[in-house]
Amino acid sequence: MLSQSAVKSLSTRLKSSHYSIDPIELITYEIDAGFDRGSADGIFFPESTEDVSQMMAWASETGTPLIARGGGTGLAGGAVPDQGGFVISFARMNRIDPIDTIGRSVTVEVGAVNLDVDAAVRACGLYFPPDPSSQRSSVIGGNMGTNAGGPHCFKYGVTTNYVMGIRAVMADGHIQCFGGRALDYPEYDFCALLVGSEGTLAVMTEADLRLIPNPSGVKTMMVAFDTIGEAGKAVSAVIAAGLVPATLEMMDQAAMQMITQFAPAGLPVEAGAVLIVEVDGHPESLDTQIEEAADLLDANGGFDIRIAQSEADRAQIWYGRKSAAGALARLSPRYYLTDVTVPRSHLGEVLPEIETICQRHQLKAINVFHAGDGNLHPLILCDEEDQELMERVHQAGKEIIALCVARNGSISGEHGIGMEKREAMYTMFSPNELRAMHEIKEIFDPGNLLNPGKVLPEMIPEAERAEPFMPTSRTFAPETAEEVGSALAALSLKGERVRISGCDPTDEQTGEEPSGQANAPASRPYQPGSNHSLAPIQAGYTLSSSRLNQVVHFAPDDLYIQVGAGMKVSDLQRFLHQHQVQTALMAPSLGATVGGVLAANVNSPQRSRYGSLRDNLLAATVVLPDGRVMQSGRPVVKNVAGYDLPKIFVGSYGSLGVLVDVTLKLTPSPRSSQSIRTIIESMEAGLRLSQQIAPHLLNCSGVVISEQAEATQNAYQIVCTVEGSAEEVAAEMTIIKEIIEQAGVGSPKELAFSTATSEWGAFMADINANSMIIRVGVPVAALPDYWQTISEGTGVNIDGKQSDEWHPFVDSLAGLLYIRTDPESPDAARDLLDQLRRPMATTGGYAVVVLQPDSMAPQLDLWGFMPESMNLMMALKACWDPAGILLPGGYLRQLV
Repeated sequence: MLSQSAVKSLSTRLKSSHYSIDPIELITYEIDAGFDRGSADGIFFPESTEDVSQMMAWASETGTPLIARGGGTGLAGGAVPDQGGFVISFARMNRIDPIDTIGRSVTVEVGAVNLDVDAAVRACGLYFPPDPSSQRSSVIGGNMGTNAGGPHCFKYGVTTNYVMGIRAVMADGHIQCFGGRALDYPEYDFCALLVGSEGTLAVMTEADLRLIPNPSGVKTMMVAFDTIGEAGKAVSAVIAAGLVPATLEMMDQAAMQMITQFAPAGLPVEAGAVLIVEVDGHPESLDTQIEEAADLLDANGGFDIRIAQSEADRAQIWYGRKSAAGALARLSPRYYLTDVTVPRSHLGEVLPEIETICQRHQLKAINVFHAGDGNLHPLILCDEEDQELMERVHQAGKEIIALCVARNGSISGEHGIGMEKREAMYTMFSPNELRAMHEIKEIFDPGNLLNPGKVLPEMIPEAERAEPFMPTSRTFAPETAEEVGSALAALSLKGERVRISGCDPTDEQTGEEPSGQANAPASRPYQPGSNHSLAPIQAGYTLSSSRLNQVVHFAPDDLYIQVGAGMKVSDLQRFLHQHQVQTALMAPSLGATVGGVLAANVNSPQRSRYGSLRDNLLAATVVLPDGRVMQSGRPVVKNVAGYDLPKIFVGSYGSLGVLVDVTLKLTPSPRSSQSIRTIIESMEAGLRLSQQIAPHLLNCSGVVISEQAEATQNAYQIVCTVEGSAEEVAAEMTIIKEIIEQAGVGSPKELAFSTATSEWGAFMADINANSMIIRVGVPVAALPDYWQTISEGTGVNIDGKQSDEWHPFVDSLAGLLYIRTDPESPDAARDLLDQLRRPMATTGGYAVVVLQPDSMAPQLDLWGFMPESMNLMMALKACWDPAGILLPGGYLRQLV
C-alpha cells in the first residue's frame, strides 16, 4: 500500500494522464492469462524511455516495486503484482522505426505487437521469425521477457537469436544501452542475459531486432499416425535424414476430437495423432522438400497424407491447429497449460508417460505442441472453483515437470517461470546455478524492486564449492570440472593469478602454440581464437584445458553435441563430418580450441546461414574462480528457465570462469554447396553489390570481399557461398548470378575448393611476426560510408596502397571489416587505430585489435571502446572473481 507521502511525491513527478491509482482501473492488472493473482498499487503508462526513467527514479526513492507488463498474455504469472507496487503498461510505447532494409534490422519499442512488427517487415521483403501463438496480442517486450518462440523455432530459433541491442532503464533510474546494430561488441553479452529474465533485471524499453529475408515460397502437409508415440518417432526420422522443415506441429486424438466438435477442420479424428509439416524457401525447392518429408513419414507409420495444393488447402490445415483454444473454451471453464521441453528424440516415450500421469489423476488432457523443438504443451481441463480438482491438476503438472527434467529437458520452453514455477527451479538447478542467478539479480537490482518474487525461489541454498587443492606444478592440466574447481579455489585463497591455455603442459617448455580460452587479445605467439593473455601481465600458474578434450555426449537425433572445451575445433569438425552434421564453430587456426573460440567470440562468415556462436551454445559446464561448478542450460533449443548463464561466457575472454565443456547445437551437413567469385574494381563496388544481393539470400553462408591476389592492378574479389539442398542452391545461385550480371561488374566464376569462410580463414592465418589484425564492427548499412570515410578522410588511402600497407577483408553480411597490416612502429599503429575509430562517433560500432606484435603489446589501446555496461561488467567480475585470479586483460584492464 502506498503511503500518502509517496502518492504526493508521485503527483509532482508524473503527469496525471500517465498513471492511475483508481482501484477500479487496477482490477484489469491483477492477473495475466494464467491462474495467479495479485493487487497493484498503481498503473503507469509511459510514452518514452525517459518517462520510464523518471518512474524508476521515484520507485527507487520510495522502495516501490515495478512490474513491466506487455499484452497480458503471459501464462506463468510473470506480470502479476503479487507484492503490490506499480505495473508499467507499455501500451503507448508501440513505435516501429523505419525498417533498415539494407542492414536487415529494425528498432521497435517494447509495446509493439508481434504481428504488427512482422507485418511491417514483411512489407519490406523481410521476416521476423519468432511467432508465439499469442502473436496477435503479445508484444515484443513480453516476447523478450520470456524468450518466446512458436511453431517456426525449430528452423529459425527463438527471440534471443534476433535481439541485437536493448535500451533499458536500470533499477536506479538511469538509461543504459546493451549491444546495438553492429555485431560482436566487445562486452559481456548482457543482451542474452536480459532476454528471458522476465523483467527482473531491468525494464527494457526498446530493441534492435535482426531480420532475415522473407522466404518466397511455403508448402504445408498434414499426416496421420496410429499413436502419438509413433508420430514422435517419425519427427526424429525426418530430422535424422537431414531435413529442416520450417514447422513440425503435433496434435493428439483427444485434441482433434475436441476441435472437430467446435469447428469442421477436416482433421483425421480416427487417428491417434496428426503432424503438420511446413517447408519454406525458394519455390523451386518446395516440392522436393515436402515429397521427401512425406516419404519419410510414410515409411515411419504415417498415413492419410494431405499435401496442400493451394493457399485455401493450407489455410484449412492450419485452421484446425489454431482452433484448439476456442474448442477448449466450449468444453471447460479453464485449462492448465503445462510448458515443458525435452530433447525431441524422447517425444515417443515421454508423450505416453504424460498420458499415464493424467489418467492416474483422473484428468482430461489434450496435446497440441511444437514437436520439432520438443516443446510440449499438455492442456489439462480444469475448473478453478473446484479446489480438489485443481490439487490434482497441479500435482500432475509437478510430475510432468519431473518427468521432463529427468530426460534432460527444461521446466519451461517459452512461457517462463514467473510465479507459477519458482519452486520447480529446485528441480532443474543446483544451489550453484541458483546462487549465481541470485548474484546477478543483486548486481542489477540490489533493492529487489524489479518484478520481485518472480523467477528465483524465495530460499536459495548456499553454493557448494570444491575442496581447495593447490596444483602440484605451475602448469597443470585437470581432467574434470571438480579438479578445475579444487585448483581455482586454492589459487583464489592464495591470490595467485592463472591463465587458461589449450596446449599440453609438456608444450609449455617447447614454446609450441597454445590454443584455448582467450583471456585477452593476444601477443606472440598467437593465432586467432587462441588464448594468450595480454602482456605485460604475468600469471603465476597456467591451467591447460588439453585434457578436457573429449566428446562427452553426441546426440545426432537431437542435433547437439557436448564436448570438452579443450578439444580443438579442427578435431571436432572432423568428428562431425563423419556423421554428416556440423556446428557453427569455425576457427582460422588449426590449434584453436572450442573453449578459445567461444571465449573470444570468433564468428566466421557462415553465421549468416547458421547463426552466431551465442545462438548455437545450448549449455555449458563452467567453474567459477571460487571453486563453484555450474552446469547451466539444457540441450534443447527452447529453454527459458532462469537466466541464460552460458551465454555470458561467450566473448568474456576467460575473465569470469573456466569453460569445462559446452553443448552445441548441430545442423545437418548441407547436401549441396556452391561458391562463386567475381572480380570487382573497388571495395565500394563490392559493398554496393553485396547490398543488392543480400535481400535474396535465404541459404547463403557468407558474402566476403577481399583483395584479388592474382591482379596486376588494384582489384578486389567478392565471394558468395550458398549451402542447402541441390534445388535451394541452384535457385539462389541463379538469382545471385543475374544480379551480378545486371550490375555489369564482371562474370562470376565457380570455385571448386574455396568458400566464403575458407577465404576468411586464409586471410586471418596469413600472418608473420610483425602482423597486426584489427576487427571493425559497424552497422551493416553504414559499411559503405564508413569505408569511404577511412579511405578518403585522413591518413593513408586504403584503395591506393592496400598492397603495401593495408590488407582489408569484409564480411559484408555481418558488417565486419578486418584489416591486416605490419605497422612500422607503435606510433604508426596508434595512428591507424585512431583513423579507424574516429568515424565511430557517427556510424556507431568499434575497432579492436585481435592480433598484435610482441613489441607493441604494452603500448596500444587494444579496445578503444568503453561499453556503457562497464560498471555491470566490473561488478560481475568482482562478484565471481573477487581475488582477481583470472587475468582480466582487455576491456577489464581497469581491474588489474
